[in-house]
Amino acid sequence: MYSGLLIILLPLTVGYLFRFKNKKILALTHRLLGAMVYIILFLMGITLALLDNISTHLTSIFIYTMVFFCCTFAANLIALLLLDKLLPWKIDKRETNKPLSRLKMILSSLLLCGVLILGFLLGLTKWPFLSYAKYGTEVTLICLLLLVGCHLRNSGMYLRQILINFRGAAIALIVAISALLGGILAAVLLGLPTKVGLAIAAGYGWYSLTGILLTDAYGPVIGSTAFFNDLMRELAAIMLIPIIINQFRSTALGICGSTSMDFTLPILQRSGGVSIVPAAIVHGFVLSLLTPLLIAFFT
Repeated sequence: MYSGLLIILLPLTVGYLFRFKNKKILALTHRLLGAMVYIILFLMGITLALLDNISTHLTSIFIYTMVFFCCTFAANLIALLLLDKLLPWKIDKRETNKPLSRLKMILSSLLLCGVLILGFLLGLTKWPFLSYAKYGTEVTLICLLLLVGCHLRNSGMYLRQILINFRGAAIALIVAISALLGGILAAVLLGLPTKVGLAIAAGYGWYSLTGILLTDAYGPVIGSTAFFNDLMRELAAIMLIPIIINQFRSTALGICGSTSMDFTLPILQRSGGVSIVPAAIVHGFVLSLLTPLLIAFFT
């Protein structure tokens, strides 16, 4: 347990120590972080293809993904809609804008699936050198966590800013707790250990990180389940945000999970106005901070 915790927290902490003011260096770290996502998914696909009885595992991944998504996403929706009912987020109608093209955002998400499938197809060749893919994922994981630490440090968010923006922090905590409850329910329904259900639920939409962490901890079946569960959250958020943001603003923000500070931030801003941006960044930051800590604890 402690060695796994160290592998996750040490590179994350080391990366957090680096603060860059040079915009070129910051841009480079963001590009590297994006590249790591594709490398990780490619290696995950290879590892998945090397499993014995692969057809059985694919069925399990599909069932696990659907159950976890339904449980965690439904738990989030219920909790967030209740928040909107009890503490409505009043906005000026003039702040709303025409939403971004959802098709382009969906295609970006599907591209990630394509990289995973490409790795899977390569893995089906069973070439001997592909057996080293699992070692590649470990090295890539450490590099990814270093870059994640840098990203969190240089995001411009500090504890004082998080505490001041009560709405963003509150929504993040509601999402975090309700998703974990949904993860427990999914684990019970599927007959999985509770800690596995909690670890999958703790991804909060961060598919690249959760996929590789849980592949390393519980194998490619659980890792792939975590990846597709989080990816489905992102796709659902893209579809729902423009529809519900004017009436259920907290819900629209909460269903984004940790992606509210990066991938889904443009659609939040375009659909809900610039006033939602501070809460979205705080919300995403809190969940991004919780994800590696909770997964490290549950694994």
